[in-house]
Amino acid sequence: MALTPSTMLELGTAAPDFALPDTDGNTVSRGDFAGRPLLVMFICNHCPYVKHVAPELKRVGDDYGQNVAVVAIQSNDVANYPDDSPAKMKQEKAERGYAFPYLYDESQQVAKAYTAACTPDFFLFDAGHRLAYRGQLDETRPHRISSGNYDDRNGLANGKDLRAALDQVLAGQSVTVEQVPSMGCNIKWKPGNEPAYA
Repeated sequence: MALTPSTMLELGTAAPDFALPDTDGNTVSRGDFAGRPLLVMFICNHCPYVKHVAPELKRVGDDYGQNVAVVAIQSNDVANYPDDSPAKMKQEKAERGYAFPYLYDESQQVAKAYTAACTPDFFLFDAGHRLAYRGQLDETRPHRISSGNYDDRNGLANGKDLRAALDQVLAGQSVTVEQVPSMGCNIKWKPGNEPAYA
């Protein structure tokens, strides 16, 4: 695992298009959410940083999903990381109770379009789908005990930063929350498919 920060895409950037399969085989597109704020989260199944925030991701989806379109995207190379395969994504969504779509970016082109670099990586767009917030969920991070072994002794994820940004976007305000890069495992690029920013 290479600990990697998010790229901090320029605020005001238009949300890149996507049309990706969800865990039930349906295609979900950015255009499905026209006129609504949009939260795009790049996550996966196996990353300890995603495991740390997963309970809060469910809560954010439940708390904001009526007013904000929420989608999660998995872009890792599943040939080398089979725990992130579509079948395992379907299982993960069910076990976590995610109400939002969990999409598979097999080509990794959507991750590149968003300049996603790590899991988790968060991009919040306003109702016009212009980037209003990107960066961390909150300041908490899992505590590394040993290779592949983490716990939450440093505190459970609370979503403070992202929730504050969501509240401001829903109120039609500019986001004044300090925007700190997210941090997590690097996206697992297919050999030869690494973007210039990786």
